[in-house]
Amino acid sequence: MTHVVPKAGNIKFALSGHEAFVDKVAPGETFKVECAINIGDGILTHPGQIPDPALVKLPFVNGATGPIEVEGAKAGDMLVVEIVEMELDELGFTALWPGIGMFPDWVRQKEFGYQPRVMAVKDGFVHWSDTVKIPVAPMIGVMGVAPVNGATPTVDNGPNGGNLDAQEFTPGTTAMFRVHKDGAHFFAGDCHAVQGDGEANGMGATEIAAVLTLKVSLKPAPERMTWPRIEDATHIGTIGCARPLEDAMRIAFEEMCYWLEDDYGIPAGEAYMLLGQIAEARCTQVVNPKYTYICKVSKELLKQFG
Repeated sequence: MTHVVPKAGNIKFALSGHEAFVDKVAPGETFKVECAINIGDGILTHPGQIPDPALVKLPFVNGATGPIEVEGAKAGDMLVVEIVEMELDELGFTALWPGIGMFPDWVRQKEFGYQPRVMAVKDGFVHWSDTVKIPVAPMIGVMGVAPVNGATPTVDNGPNGGNLDAQEFTPGTTAMFRVHKDGAHFFAGDCHAVQGDGEANGMGATEIAAVLTLKVSLKPAPERMTWPRIEDATHIGTIGCARPLEDAMRIAFEEMCYWLEDDYGIPAGEAYMLLGQIAEARCTQVVNPKYTYICKVSKELLKQFG
């Protein structure tokens, strides 16, 4: 029987190395993690529901299940997390929410008013309306480990991960994080049935509860790896988070240059020049305290470098 880390009593609103472990897993183990919807477990009951806006009390959103101890993890290791499967709940949620999103009218908090949308998620689609269906593309919004010091709120992000909101954190992807605390203190949550680039409306994506199937392992962290990395069947990718947006892009590209030089033998100058030709890069969210940028490179192309 697969080991399950339950969400009940284990939802946190910051990634921290000071919380007691809620469970532990061993390297090589495949296990499940229950994740709550981002604004409160069990609040959704039916499509068309109007949830109480008082449910959102920033920064207590995007709760993540954890911390989960990874046995044997030490500072300086790299935690490797294979995303095997995501089982989605049957109801999802999105909203326009005054003061939250790409265009926050922070003085009057007026905008379009509070406009929630609770939708059925079934048969591989988000049922936007009776006539419009959006194919699901499940992803994990919050994933990471404890930071070097203090805590990373689950509305925010940093080199240790957190609220990255990149669609690449999906089944078939391997995510990598530098470990800063013994045991790693791994967290996951804030799942989405689908999300557009930018997560523009803030309470963006189709927020949903989910059960993750994950497999973890440990490797020595690459010396110049600071920020999270991803790999799937076709690409390698690096993540950067910052404000302003161009700094997030710079971080992602810098991290990719290091990876290309260290693992593929491409000198940093050539790697930088190469990225000017082949980088697949974009902003995945502009609504968190720090924006997220991803830089990806085709593995097929990299085969030419031996």
